Amino acid sequence: MSLRTTTLANGFRIVTEDMPGLKSASAGIWVNAGGRHERSEQNGIAHFLEHMAFKGTMKRSALKIAEEIEDVGGYINAYTSREMTAYYARVLSADVELALDVIGDIVLNPVFDPREIETERHVILQEIGQALDTPDDIIFDWLHEVSYPDQPFGRTILGPSERVGAFQRADLTGFVHEHYGPDQMILSASGGVDHDAIVMQAEALFGHLKPVGGSTIQPARFGGGERRKVKKLEQAHFALAFEAPGYRDDTVYAAQVYATAMGGGMSSRLFQKVREERGLCYSIFAQSGAYEDTGQITIYAGTSEAEIAALTHLTLDELKRSADDMGEAEVARARAQLKAGLLMGMESPSNRAERNARLLAIWGRVPSADEAVAKIDAVTTDGVRAYAGAMLTAPSALALYGPVKGAPGIDVIKGRLAA
Repeated sequence: MSLRTTTLANGFRIVTEDMPGLKSASAGIWVNAGGRHERSEQNGIAHFLEHMAFKGTMKRSALKIAEEIEDVGGYINAYTSREMTAYYARVLSADVELALDVIGDIVLNPVFDPREIETERHVILQEIGQALDTPDDIIFDWLHEVSYPDQPFGRTILGPSERVGAFQRADLTGFVHEHYGPDQMILSASGGVDHDAIVMQAEALFGHLKPVGGSTIQPARFGGGERRKVKKLEQAHFALAFEAPGYRDDTVYAAQVYATAMGGGMSSRLFQKVREERGLCYSIFAQSGAYEDTGQITIYAGTSEAEIAALTHLTLDELKRSADDMGEAEVARARAQLKAGLLMGMESPSNRAERNARLLAIWGRVPSADEAVAKIDAVTTDGVRAYAGAMLTAPSALALYGPVKGAPGIDVIKGRLAA
């Protein structure tokens, strides 16, 4: 594997990783412009802008954008996260130049036709409605809002319907001018790629742009609390979060090992105790999410109204017990799962391109897979137990949805964990 980086004079960064033997590649533009970069009146505009990028440019119609990529058997898409917006394509190696030309065009030259804005507004409003009708999706938005209240980082990426319903062309162009500068973009490509050719193309496409300067983002502050919505559903949805380290904190690896051991698979403690031994739910899992300056350990379960209290208490008991008796075998299994997930994922050029862009944005460099594996291997059982013990008094947040009137609240949860 050959990872190379280049920075143009205007701050535009390029990172490529040649994967010998591959006849395909993944390439795209990652922009430091996500949900946390929005002001309150802009909430949802980064996602709206992502949608509009595919609705036509100065030289390509929406249909032409799709046809040019699909005519060569490729795939093009985009996503908005809390920290970045990405536009990317998967194509054969011979078509990387075409893919980057199309992506550069949709990023730099969208026309924002008012008619297309109205069409896409309705699409996004339908997307918001669909999310609201999907309890095991919307509950994570609520959990995030409760975890990070009254700050950009806590707001939903889709935005509220009333905001989306009011955005105009000037709002979209204003956000682009604020954030879509070369110094806020990363071109990442992996697979069968030629670094020098990509740099030459990037210079032609992006080298003339003027830097916009780094935007000031509000540091994330984990607040915590509870959001409960009682509704007649078949399942009671339970989501519990604890403040966890961000990417810049090396304890992020202990958090990941801990979350995996607790609820990362069928052999995990929560799956075995709550589902297999007691039959209190069909679905339960734990995961660790990390961002630039914060993170979350999240536990989710869906259960019946009759079982929600028992499930909550058993989950809390297992969290407490793990601080004392997390075993060597559990930790070793979790480390193996994390390493395998990392290394298997890196066999995909799409995963590798995304990883390289994300880490370059955070660190200013791309740590190797070997470096990440070494840090995972360095996590000890004592370290995981210590992390588990500290988490019991960490700030926490709770979201409940469905027939949850009788579910224990956040104060009960905190009290049981502290006892």
